[in-house]
Amino acid sequence: MKVTVDKDTCTGCGLCADTCPDVFEIDDSLAIVKVAEVPQDAVKTCQEAADNCPVECIEIES
Repeated sequence: MKVTVDKDTCTGCGLCADTCPDVFEIDDSLAIVKVAEVPQDAVKTCQEAADNCPVECIEIES
């Protein structure tokens, strides 16, 4: 699965990076995706990060 962050919506709160550091990090006060493909062992936490994003800027594609 692939994941993207809408940089126009992201507030850089860091929740995604705290929840799933294997996939997300904060760079220049915005979240970025560190991987091209979400590792299988990070799928659950990646989904949790997307579900809990306060501005709903994380999109997951199967």
